[in-house]
Amino acid sequence: MSGHRLRRSGALALLLLSGCVWKYGFAGGGFPAEIRTVAVLPFENQTFEPTLSSEINTAVREAMESRLGLRQAAESQADAVVTGTITRYEPDVPIAYAGTEDNRVQVTLRKLQIVVSIRIMDRKNEKVLWERQGLAVDGDYQGADETNGKREALEKLIQQIVDGAQSQW
Repeated sequence: MSGHRLRRSGALALLLLSGCVWKYGFAGGGFPAEIRTVAVLPFENQTFEPTLSSEINTAVREAMESRLGLRQAAESQADAVVTGTITRYEPDVPIAYAGTEDNRVQVTLRKLQIVVSIRIMDRKNEKVLWERQGLAVDGDYQGADETNGKREALEKLIQQIVDGAQSQW
């Protein structure tokens, strides 16, 4: 390939690449370029765990800002609004057992499960940007360390939301 052709091909590739960046942008993850701010409304909590709504809201707000590049805004001013419902919280699902010296069975590993339904709406265009009903995440833990199971489940929840939002490319 001649030098002239190579330069022309390189310029064309650069032009196409710059066009892709302009069209999609990177500020709001996989959201349209006009989505720059978000309001995360308190998740409805249908479980008996009173702190769960607050923990999920905090994690979702932080992910929207740090991982998707959106700024927090009041609902009336936000480009996108996140709503959700926590439908299930199972903190103690036995998943591994071991026998003891006195022939009893002991639980050695437990699973904590959280199920949520979540929606991210383009407020101005009244269009669903991303939605998932019955999103189930879990976290394993040993002994009575439910906190580690909850932390792992919340990390998986946030990863699912971020992956879902970024899949909108």
